[in-house]
Amino acid sequence: MTIPAFDFSHYFPYQELTDYLTQIAQVYPNLMQLKSLGTTDEGREIWLATVTDQMTGAALEKPGYWIDANTHAAEVTGSAVACYILYQVLTQYNQDAQITHLLQNYTLYILPRIAVDGAEKYLQTPYNLRSSPRLYPESEQQDGLYPEDINGDGLILNMRIKDSCGAWKISEDDPRLMIRRQPDEFGGTYYTLVPEGLIHNYNGYEFKISPALEGLDFNRNYPYYWQPEGEQKGAGDFPFSEPETRAEAEFWRKHRNINGFMTYHTFGALILRPYSTHGDDHLPTEDLRIYQLIGKKGSELTKYKCVSVYHDFRYDPKTVVYGAMDDYGYDHWGWFGFTVELWDAAKEAGVEKQNNIEWGREHPIEDDLKILQWNDEYLEGKGFIPWQSFEHPQLGEVEIAGWDMKRMWKNAPAKALPEICDRHFKFAITHALMSPRLSVARSEVSHKGADIYSITVQWENLGFLPTYTSKKALERQAVRPTRVKLGLPEGVTLISGEQEQEIDPLEGRSNKWFNASANGTDYRTHRSWVVKGKAGSEVRVKAIAERAGTVRTSVILS
Repeated sequence: MTIPAFDFSHYFPYQELTDYLTQIAQVYPNLMQLKSLGTTDEGREIWLATVTDQMTGAALEKPGYWIDANTHAAEVTGSAVACYILYQVLTQYNQDAQITHLLQNYTLYILPRIAVDGAEKYLQTPYNLRSSPRLYPESEQQDGLYPEDINGDGLILNMRIKDSCGAWKISEDDPRLMIRRQPDEFGGTYYTLVPEGLIHNYNGYEFKISPALEGLDFNRNYPYYWQPEGEQKGAGDFPFSEPETRAEAEFWRKHRNINGFMTYHTFGALILRPYSTHGDDHLPTEDLRIYQLIGKKGSELTKYKCVSVYHDFRYDPKTVVYGAMDDYGYDHWGWFGFTVELWDAAKEAGVEKQNNIEWGREHPIEDDLKILQWNDEYLEGKGFIPWQSFEHPQLGEVEIAGWDMKRMWKNAPAKALPEICDRHFKFAITHALMSPRLSVARSEVSHKGADIYSITVQWENLGFLPTYTSKKALERQAVRPTRVKLGLPEGVTLISGEQEQEIDPLEGRSNKWFNASANGTDYRTHRSWVVKGKAGSEVRVKAIAERAGTVRTSVILS
């Protein structure tokens, strides 16, 4: 069985995703294991791919790296990137030296879609939703206008309604474009802009916008500074209340070899790093430097700017976001990881944004004209659906139009996917290869006379990061000490030294990046034993580093 080239032409619905993962696992059984972390509320499997060369060691005995995507139902570009990474590492094994080295020495955990139920509804219907179709926080439709495809074109766009109190007017530069009415302006034709939809319990006079029925946000459901709904919209009933996030948590608890992560979202064309709740002075200085270093590397590979969520990506300068996955991954586990906001139509059109959040609130009309021109040229006009008159069953005459949010704004058009996938594949692999990696530097045996022997084993960390990953991991005691076990065969006894003991954490190359002579050879350590036994006996030594791998060596008494 062979697999075809990765299909960039569309985004995979659930069954197609399942078939793809199942097929690729069958083709590469020695490199990939597919398992379900659990089932969703609607009974779908939450698929996880574990990728490593099983001939060179078990997955848990190698340094691990986590990749997930599609935390938010609408953000299916991330799912495509995760699937592409999986495809590349499998098909390039034994062809590309970097990929071969990666799978021989490290383990990738790839969860291509977290919001399984939500993404299915998003892909198969006109509706948009945040994460899950589970009704939350209310179980019934609230009064007001709710989104609906009222003209049956398969899209939910915008409606403009002529209104003397309206805040918008038609642009003279391009009639597709609605611009703000000036504060002192009067005497023209003005409009109110609202989502395409119907009004629940309309009184025939005025209406408000109804809150979303499906308001759960998985990326507010993690324990770090979790706050209830009154403080944080979308938070869920309690941390890890949802089967999807809880399945992740259980997996992480049992797979303690993870050092870093990438979680793929859309949109903004940005690489985001923790914290959401605190400024950079909240991180240990060494960790901040490493974060900035990895982020700079990511920017070079992806052309995306790397920024702090707290300093550069807050919706309101007086509020913060609680319960985010990247904050939890770093603060609880000490993993270095990033939330990547894939794709940005405005930036693709040549728009310069000083701040993504502020640009979304207000920007020059010239920016909108650039995006419309880019749509006309690059997308052949397909990204914007022109205004059309429609007789609304409750409001009378309205006009409906707007951006195709699903295929152009919230997600990348299919023709843009190959470049996005390739750039972020390179960043993820580069980041994964920064993980610590324990290795045996030397193993020696010395005959001391009669049947007495001295054994010395030296270990080294070949990775960039230390065996404890980060200072935050040390602070949280998130990494168990490296354990060494001496295996003595029958007839061999220990005279001095400990048969089971702990060794100090080993630094990597990261602390030399900022101080070339930092602490000498702090990436190596050794232990010695004296044993009594017959010549020819084999003594085995195993070192177990949770995040840097398990290594074995043996010596022959001679």
